[in-house]
Amino acid sequence: MKNVLIFLSSLFLFACGKTSDLDENNIPKKIVVVFNNSGDNAGSLIKAREKFKNYLSKKLNKEVELYITTDYTSVIEAINSKKAHIAYLSPFSYILAAQKKNVTPLVAVGMDGEPRMYSSMIFSSSKSSIKSIDDVKKRAKSLNLCFVDPASASGHLVPRAYLESIGLSPDNAFKETLFAGTHPASVLTVTSGKVDIGCTSAEFGSQKMVKEGIIKKEDVRVLWTSDPIVASPICIRSDINKEYIEKIKGIYLNLAKDDPEVFTSYIKVFYADADKMAYFSVNDSLYNGIRKIARGIKDINLFK
Repeated sequence: MKNVLIFLSSLFLFACGKTSDLDENNIPKKIVVVFNNSGDNAGSLIKAREKFKNYLSKKLNKEVELYITTDYTSVIEAINSKKAHIAYLSPFSYILAAQKKNVTPLVAVGMDGEPRMYSSMIFSSSKSSIKSIDDVKKRAKSLNLCFVDPASASGHLVPRAYLESIGLSPDNAFKETLFAGTHPASVLTVTSGKVDIGCTSAEFGSQKMVKEGIIKKEDVRVLWTSDPIVASPICIRSDINKEYIEKIKGIYLNLAKDDPEVFTSYIKVFYADADKMAYFSVNDSLYNGIRKIARGIKDINLFK
């Protein structure tokens, strides 16, 4: 039986030959959708994405392939090198991908026509003697700092910008700075005592893990919480036929009403109130706030 969901490294993905070319009308002969596996429940995600693949294939009357990568770098490269047509990106990885003008934001998750916001946090273990940001400032040279993914907004960009704003450059202010790869990994490296302080999304990191019984609420001590961050966009290649782009956007916008089971099976992996949510249309300017934060960081071209 043909695998429709393929886990792959970036080397595998980009070693592939030319895939999913556009036809003479700039419409994909088949649709390739690429996701980043951020360390969430893999079994639930596979089932949910399989349901969505079948839904999208039926709506478009076209073959759909889904790929899951292990980091946002691979997702960015997939869309910019034209190996994929649709990409699920974080706010930060979107503005990185959009630098080459090859990608257009379609939709994001929201409620009542407004984007679903989330936040970043810096935290320590409740067992740690680090109880405040002042403690971090005083002891930075002896502390290990853990981010999530280089292209994560809540797990890297936003907390990095905050730390730099208070005079703590992650490049040289700490004993060691590392990337855990996923939000759950960042949380667990800190709560297990392997790392002193970590960064994650409050919603997708600690709160979700508490809900799933992986950790207890009291295991984590929140040291700082960011202002709200705008929802992550689902994006499409800009060279695709504009009418076809609008057709695909319409499929996403109508998904929650047209087939709520397909929609909620995916969204509930991340949110507890999935039944109150839906996709809504987004544009590039919605992410200007993230751009402003990124401009304040010296080494923004992380993948060059």
